[in-house]
Amino acid sequence: MVKDLIYSIPTKQHSENAIHSLLLSHPEIKFVSFIGVDLSGNDTDEKIPVSLFIEDISTFLKGSVQTDGSSVYFPGIATLNNAKVDMIADLDSNWFVDYNYEHIDSETKKPIGTLRIPCFLYHENKPIDSRHILKNSIDHFKSSLHKLFKSNPSYLSHFNLNYDDISHLEVTSATELEFWVKTPNDKAEIEELSTSQVLHEQYWTRTKGVVRTSLEQSLLVLEYYGLKPEMGHKEVGGVKAKLDDTGKLTHIMEQLEIDWKYSTPLQAADNELLARNIIKETFRRNGLDVTFLAKPVDEVAGSGKHIHIGIAAKLKNGEKVNLFSTNKKHFLSTLGYASLMGVLKNYEVINPFIASSNDSLRRLKPGFEAPVCIVTSIGHSVEVPSRNRTVLVGVIRDLQNPLGTRFELRSPSPHTNTYLAISTLYLTMLDGIKYAILNNKSEDDLLAELSKKPNESYDYLEKNRAYRTEADVFEDFTEKERECFFGKAPATVYENIIAFDKYPEKLKTLQDGNILTDKIINSYKLTTIDRWVTEITTRLLNNYSEEIRSFKMLHSIDRALDLDISNWMLINDLRQYIMKDTYNRKSLFTKIKESADTKNYSKLSNLQLELDEKMQNLRKLYSTYKKNLLDI
Repeated sequence: MVKDLIYSIPTKQHSENAIHSLLLSHPEIKFVSFIGVDLSGNDTDEKIPVSLFIEDISTFLKGSVQTDGSSVYFPGIATLNNAKVDMIADLDSNWFVDYNYEHIDSETKKPIGTLRIPCFLYHENKPIDSRHILKNSIDHFKSSLHKLFKSNPSYLSHFNLNYDDISHLEVTSATELEFWVKTPNDKAEIEELSTSQVLHEQYWTRTKGVVRTSLEQSLLVLEYYGLKPEMGHKEVGGVKAKLDDTGKLTHIMEQLEIDWKYSTPLQAADNELLARNIIKETFRRNGLDVTFLAKPVDEVAGSGKHIHIGIAAKLKNGEKVNLFSTNKKHFLSTLGYASLMGVLKNYEVINPFIASSNDSLRRLKPGFEAPVCIVTSIGHSVEVPSRNRTVLVGVIRDLQNPLGTRFELRSPSPHTNTYLAISTLYLTMLDGIKYAILNNKSEDDLLAELSKKPNESYDYLEKNRAYRTEADVFEDFTEKERECFFGKAPATVYENIIAFDKYPEKLKTLQDGNILTDKIINSYKLTTIDRWVTEITTRLLNNYSEEIRSFKMLHSIDRALDLDISNWMLINDLRQYIMKDTYNRKSLFTKIKESADTKNYSKLSNLQLELDEKMQNLRKLYSTYKKNLLDI
């Protein structure tokens, strides 16, 4: 790192004079970029020369920057004939300086920097972006909680508090980011990766060579930016690299994880955007590709992004009380149980914001340490906290540190829009909290309801299902039992997004406070469906076409055994069923394209499931066929 670089600018330095002085004293900062985030989680990067920014700094900081909406996507809102979007600087979040280490300023001998200013996106004078949704959601959550405490002061006796003791509420969030790194252009050997995963050959082992260097550099840079990294380590996926003639490692394919300190929800989401860019650029400078795809390799563990959430009350005497913790013989406080119940009851309408792509849903399948059921685990006993990695929401407790009690949502992928995910969590938590406070529920009441069996009736959670297990969801339940106990998980993006229509009462809960308005929800639906259809009809079918064409006949006719011929016939029949039209029959590919063209999304969803099943079967058949051949 170059000395004397400035990496972050805290909120107290966001005045016109302070920014003007800073930019003049750091001539290596040549550009300013306003960072808005659309509903898909895409962030803008509009570079403005510093000279122009300084010239009209008041307008940039207190007015707005305009865009035609081409760099953001808000269908149903910012349409082609009404596309102007205003970018309003956020003065209350940290700003960061992004450096291009491959572009050195000839005068200062320092890398060229871009001041990245988070902003809000407005259309027709109304905020429409993910950052503003999160800001409003947290404001609404905290103000609603204050009102509930004030009108129900006896409820605070659970925490040995009076309402007048509270100075303010602190809401905190954090994310953990998993990702794959590899040597460019190397193709994955699925069987080798799968075997390594089952044997846990990579999990938590030492990093070596260029991977170690890149990981260490990433952690150091995160520290320079004030994110306070807590850990970097290998994850379960990957294979052992190889040495070339010079002693360098090649054929690298490893899964890693990096964690950093919690913050306020909006700052935590902003920090993740920064961390993602730092990680990708740092590894790239060392000659490695980084992918944040949820399922970059089929049949191998995907990458997750665990989201941590917590609530505390800051008291006027300076003390802090974790509102999820309790001094009694309970796993959680009433507020903790109620918050957890709010998320679980309404998760069907949270999930469209968590898993909004084909890639994210491919990760959420049994056998790969990713949650598939709407269920929690709170521990085997109050005295000895435990962790169940097979559930959707886990409770993290440390008896030595009650301030650390929090929830961990395990279903998001690296590309989940963290701003919207956190928003929906706190909005649904509020629903559970209202139930507990307004009905004067005790810890015993809430624990009993959270631990209910299917067909047991309670006031809040649904009768026909369970919400808690301390068992292994994958090993101790059959697929039928999982669906019976915890509900059937959506298998496609379409099955997930129609939850908004299937569960109107739960959607109403999510829209409390009029933050996720009908217009926002509709725009998100249009965005998600459009991306889903486009990905299937272009990227997915094109990739599958190449793969199917690579499955060629390998045996020679004169030396082939009956089994080889029979295996190939099965393979070829399946290839043609999937991809090749005849006069009498349309291929699966053609049926998919026709369903997309006619917007028959229900049929398209079913055809996608059939296609995935056929492709999985085709791969297995071809693998069996190849293994029986002596000469290839």
